[in-house]
Order: sequence, then C-alpha cells, then structure tokens
Amino acid sequence: MFKNWSPSQVLAAGFFGLIVVGTILLLLPFSSANGYSIGLTDAFFTSVSSVCVTGLIVKDTPNDFSLFGQMVILFLIQLGGLGYMTSSTIIALILGKRIGLKERLIMKESLNVLSLEGVVRFTKAVIWTIFIIEGTAAVLLSLRFSYDYPPLKAIYLGIFHSISAFNNAGFSLFSDSLTQYRGDVSINIIIMGLIILGGIGFIIFSDIYRFLKGEVVSLALHTKLTLLTTVILIFIGAGLLFIFEWHNNATLQGLTIKDKLLASLFHSVTARTAGFNTLDVGKMANDSMFMLIILMVIGASPGSTGGGIKTTTFAIMIVALLSTVRGRQDYTAFRRRLPVDLVAKAFLLTTMVSIIIIVSTTILLLVENRSLVATLFEVASAFGTVGLSVGSGGAESLSAIFSDMGKMLIACTIYVGRLGPLLMSIAIIKGTQTPSYRYPEEKVVI
Repeated sequence: MFKNWSPSQVLAAGFFGLIVVGTILLLLPFSSANGYSIGLTDAFFTSVSSVCVTGLIVKDTPNDFSLFGQMVILFLIQLGGLGYMTSSTIIALILGKRIGLKERLIMKESLNVLSLEGVVRFTKAVIWTIFIIEGTAAVLLSLRFSYDYPPLKAIYLGIFHSISAFNNAGFSLFSDSLTQYRGDVSINIIIMGLIILGGIGFIIFSDIYRFLKGEVVSLALHTKLTLLTTVILIFIGAGLLFIFEWHNNATLQGLTIKDKLLASLFHSVTARTAGFNTLDVGKMANDSMFMLIILMVIGASPGSTGGGIKTTTFAIMIVALLSTVRGRQDYTAFRRRLPVDLVAKAFLLTTMVSIIIIVSTTILLLVENRSLVATLFEVASAFGTVGLSVGSGGAESLSAIFSDMGKMLIACTIYVGRLGPLLMSIAIIKGTQTPSYRYPEEKVVI
C-alpha cells in the first residue's frame, strides 16, 4: 500500500497513525484520573496536541489524567518531537535493519535537510543530541524541584518538563503552567534554554559543530539567518511586552524589575512555539496579544521541533522587501544571493498560512461565537503549535469550552501547522507534471 507513496505522504500518514494510537491509549479508563474515559473528541484532541507538540489542552494534565495517561502524553510528545521517521529509524537501528533509499528520502523530509548525503549519520547525531540535552536539563530541573517536592516526584517533574520544553510542547504538570515559578531564575533560564535549543533546528547544531571543528571556514547562510532572526525576535518581543504590560496590574505591575524583565523575556521565548506561561495570557493587553500572535505565526526554525512559517521564511521575506525597496535586482544577505524561487516559496507559504488562519478563525467565529481576539489567538497558537491560550476560566485552553466541531477544527489546524502547509499540499497533490508549453507574458497594473 505504501510502496508508491511519496516521502511527504508517508510522513503525513505516519504522524496521523501515531495520533490514532495515542487517541486509543488516552481513551482507556485507566488513562483518566477518575477511572472513566475522557471521550473520543477530547482524547483525539489531546493526542493531536501531544504528537504535534502543541500544548493546547482540553483536560487539565495533572488533575484529569492518571500517571499512565501522563506517561502516554509524554511518550507522544517525545515521538512527535523526534518526528515519525526519526523514531522509526531508532527502532530500525536497534533491530539492526538497513536503512533503504525510500527511508532516507522520508528522513530528509522529516528533518528538513537539503541533501541525502549522510542523512542516517545526521539522524543518529540528532538522536544523541536530543537525549544529552534532555537528560542534562532533567537532572538540573530535578535538583531544583527537589527543594519543593519529594525526590521521586522531583525527578518525575524534571523529566516531564525537560522533554516538554525541549520539544516545544508546553505541557506542564502544574495546573497554572509555570506561574508559581515566575521569579525563579534557574527554572526560567533552563526552560528558556531548552525551548531555544529545541526551536533553532538540528541543522544549526551540525553547522556550528563543523565550524568549531574547522571543517568549514564559515557558517552557512541558513545558520546566520536563523540565529540572527531568533535573537532579534526574542529581544524585540521581550522589549515590547515589557512596555505594553508595564502598567497592567493583572500581569507585570506589582512585580520587581527583575521579575518583569524575566517574565517578558520568558513569554517572548515561549511564544515561538513552546506554550508555557508565567503570566495570565488572557489578561494581557490587546497590543501584547497581537504581538504574541505575530511571534506564534513566525514560529521556530526549519528542522526543529516547533511549528509556524519558520524564522528563515520570515527572514527571507524581510530581505526581499528591503532589497526591493533599495531597488536591487538581487536578494542578498551576508554577501550571498538568495534564489528567486526560494523567495517566491517564502511568500507562497506565508500566503497559504494567512488563508488557513483566516478561514479557521472565520469558521470558529461562526460556530463558537467568541471574541475575535481570543479566537484568532487560539487559531494562531494552534497553527504555530504553540499552546498559549487566553484560557477557559480554568487550567484548560479556550478550546476546552468549544463544541466538538470547534475542537476538531483546532486539531486539524494543529496537524497542518506541525507538518507545514507546503508539505501537506505536496502529500495531497502527487505527481504534478510541468507542462511542455508556456503562455505569452503580459503585465498587469499593481
């Protein structure tokens, strides 16, 4: 059945298969804290949110799920963050199986790398990198939590939050997310570090490693654009949040300068696909929420655990706009020329994303009758696989009070956001052929 499928189709089907398995496991009565099944819609939504490392919740993770249910969620987060094909590769390598050309092509799609060369070796490096980073952070978090909880509980909290943060999932074993640790420098720095490392992409790790070893004389343009854009977005976002929320007595007002700066920086980082929060997002000013929407849509970097249109897409569009304004024919950055088709692809992707968000928001407004800002925020969070939400009045996201139709629409938006609109379109439209003719060119007025 899968023999004639393209790598993109196999990847999309693999993610969906993992979601189905997760749904079945979460439907089991012993996945729930009260011993009763949570229902098909909520189980499916939670599975989608876990596999697609989003963090939007319709059930309170620490109180509504048993230890087994929480472990299922953690398992889905790790597999979803690794990617379906990377997870399959681990199993194949353990069993001593050979990785064929078809599997290598799928791995290339999954990791968003440019070449097949060394893709298996790269995948092995990715796996080791993930477990080293998550393991180190889990130890550090466990040590910090040990001051507040018994040893076993502290270790469990450390492992769960380390995996959730590195995979940019945003699931927490605290009903208020990390609000109680708003002023805790150690936890904030560790979680932010994990989010950033998980969100910049494994291609960056490889390029920096090769540069430090002297294998290349300069970092790749992809690495430079990604790192520069990431730093700029983090500090601009933090600065604007600091200004917008300064006099908001429901968020920053009343905090010390240190806590204000820490909370602003944390939310600028977490908005880029992580979903943890230390402030009540639902009580933020509209200008702050609009700014967070922009950050959520931009998202993380290619080849990472995060979603969104990606930092490189945003950077390419900015480069193209600046080059056009300056009257230059070439789109250049760091003394390198960007291909025209790459620029076109960036604008195409952003257009597709805009259409998806507008359509999803419009349908939700008709079905759920909520405010525009709250609905748009939820949709942007879903597409960017972020997990931030204005809330439902409890620990859950706004989606918790949506109808089944509304929940399914958000779940579909999450799925598309995780795989990427372009990959989805390629997976659906297979075997498109370039025509052997071209029509005459004619200009139009714009």
